[in-house]
Amino acid sequence: MNILLFACRRAQQGMVLFSVLLILLMVLLLGLASAQIAMQGEKSSRNDRDRQIAFQAAEAALLDAEMDIEHSPDKEKSRSHLFSNDSAQGFPDEASAVCGSGEQNLYLGLCSHAAEGMAPSWHNVNFLDDAASTTSSVPYGQFTGRAFHTANGFLPGRVPRYIVELMLYRKPGERTDVPSYFYRITAIGFGARETTQVVLQTVYRKAS
Repeated sequence: MNILLFACRRAQQGMVLFSVLLILLMVLLLGLASAQIAMQGEKSSRNDRDRQIAFQAAEAALLDAEMDIEHSPDKEKSRSHLFSNDSAQGFPDEASAVCGSGEQNLYLGLCSHAAEGMAPSWHNVNFLDDAASTTSSVPYGQFTGRAFHTANGFLPGRVPRYIVELMLYRKPGERTDVPSYFYRITAIGFGARETTQVVLQTVYRKAS
């Protein structure tokens, strides 16, 4: 009788131990799942924050380009006189669909509107090329004298850049022999990681 009771107790203890181990395993799995969800949420938040940094940098480049066109505050660097509603001065021929290159070039980043059937200029520009001699995009502040801070962490990793395309402006019924122009601005901004990039476009017509 005692032997039978002892065997039953050992069987019960074995079942309790098995149940405890099973519960611990379930708790461990739940903990791992919770940790993974938390890490994914943090990663998603970090990516979203980085994209917002890049977006704001691209917006800043658009505003800098508009200031470049309209009225640069830096008289020594200004080229605002090149932009006019009735002049294509400084822009390449339409057939070429290329942009001025070289940071010392007054016409840096000025691109003509591509002819029908050709890819637009902003498709062909390498915005990642920041070499002084070959770049075809304008770094922030190049012609306005404004500063843009970059750093690791919560600031963009690179200065935003932009190009300006010449576009023909004509209302229905207007004379075809009198050219009128507006500009399409394409800007790229970078996040804290250079691989995070946002490209924005806007159109702008000079006030006079």
